[in-house]
Amino acid sequence: MKTEMKNKSALLILVLLCSLQLVSSAPLGPDAGSECCVKYYPKRIPLNKVASYYRTSSTCIKPAVVFVTEAGKKFCMDPTASWVNSHASKVDKRSTTTTSMPTTA
Repeated sequence: MKTEMKNKSALLILVLLCSLQLVSSAPLGPDAGSECCVKYYPKRIPLNKVASYYRTSSTCIKPAVVFVTEAGKKFCMDPTASWVNSHASKVDKRSTTTTSMPTTA
């Protein structure tokens, strides 16, 4: 009788642990594949080195702008820093300027 109770208890604990594992590894929505930043890079990145950028998901605890360099390196930046937003705007202008080419008829 005691052995049967121990087996049931062990099985219940195992099922609960498996359930927790499934829940904790499940995606958190459409942005679930994106990365979150733990800390901000303390230095200013030169604008000519920034190839692109993106903002981290709203599910992240720490909001950040991630600058991606031409070499593919990623740097987490503080989105409240004015120079970060200025860089982001300039990258946006750069990408819209290069993608819209005049057509000749």
